Amino acid sequence: MISKDMVRQIEGSSAIRAMFEEGAEMIARYGKENVYDFSLGNPNVPAPAAINEAVKDIVDSEDPLVLHGYMLNAGYKDVRQTIADHINRLHGTSFGPDNIIMTVGAAGGINVFLRTIIDPGDEVIAFAPYFGEYNGYTSNWNAKLVIVPPDTETFQPNIEELENLITAKTKAVIINTPNNPTGVVYSAETLEKLASVLEKKQKEFGTDIYLISDEPYRELVYDGVEVPYVTKFYDNTVVGYSYSKSLSLPGERLGYLVIPDEAADSKLIVEAAGVATRILGFVNAPSLMQKTVAACVDEEVDVAVYDKNRIALYEGLKEIGFECIKPQGAFYLFVKSPFEDEKKFCDLAKKYHIIIVPGGAFACPGYVRMAYCVAYDTIVNALPQFEKLMEEIKSMK
Repeated sequence: MISKDMVRQIEGSSAIRAMFEEGAEMIARYGKENVYDFSLGNPNVPAPAAINEAVKDIVDSEDPLVLHGYMLNAGYKDVRQTIADHINRLHGTSFGPDNIIMTVGAAGGINVFLRTIIDPGDEVIAFAPYFGEYNGYTSNWNAKLVIVPPDTETFQPNIEELENLITAKTKAVIINTPNNPTGVVYSAETLEKLASVLEKKQKEFGTDIYLISDEPYRELVYDGVEVPYVTKFYDNTVVGYSYSKSLSLPGERLGYLVIPDEAADSKLIVEAAGVATRILGFVNAPSLMQKTVAACVDEEVDVAVYDKNRIALYEGLKEIGFECIKPQGAFYLFVKSPFEDEKKFCDLAKKYHIIIVPGGAFACPGYVRMAYCVAYDTIVNALPQFEKLMEEIKSMK
């Protein structure tokens, strides 16, 4: 019999997986061109051509015993130096290689950091709506995830509610900007308020509260929006980054942690994170992809493709009569459900071969998430089906 905790994990992750599986069944039954699957955030923009060229060059030129062998658990030092220099150029920071830990994606990085700081019974806070995997990340280490209810007017973090939920057991707060599922970018004003509350609570309880900034969508932004670099607002910040979206490499599982010198016990945390990387079974981040990313650190995916989809889907649904939050980043659209129970909306949408994810999966019922990292034609062809869906909804009221 599997563990009771894994039974809960399966139940908790069933919503998105169920929608994906239903989409696959519909495609088999009706044909791919007749199914409009907005369930998964899997990039549909290819990785830059330079990635493949770098892989070939590295494989052909480097000693295979070195290239495919072990290195420091934190990753190749020259790769970490290259990444630190890149961050410094972009954000005016002053990181060095010892501030960087190469990780198995942002997910691996967050788990490494939580393993480093969490004792059983500690609390981690997340702002709804949030990436549902945070539930598993915290329960991995027998911590409690405390959820801040959403501000459905702006979908910025609800700072007032946060202040009421921080306790002496609070070890970390997780933010995700640009946000999955809303596409909202957290403003400098919000981050200043957040930092102020955390500093106040640290003094009140005599504890260190770490702010984990989960940033896989940092480069996917639109309309000239800037994503503030969080380490500039609060000393006890750790950044978890991933190349899954910024370079369309989700299957390669590569990212990094930034642990600034200003963070409390930073040197000990860096040492412990290296050990955690090993004892969690990662040992080190993939060697070939470390070298590849270092060679392509200034490359970008074509964000214009996502922007075209964003505008088409947002404007199309608004014109039909749906209430949507205009995304500033990432590749998700958060849509208000016409029914109080958004699962009813998701079920009705299936009648028109539309696959969407209930907001309850992100601790924000009453909304649905649509991933627009799909073919443009999928959006164009889906809109007439959304019109039919809206007509049926109106007839039901």
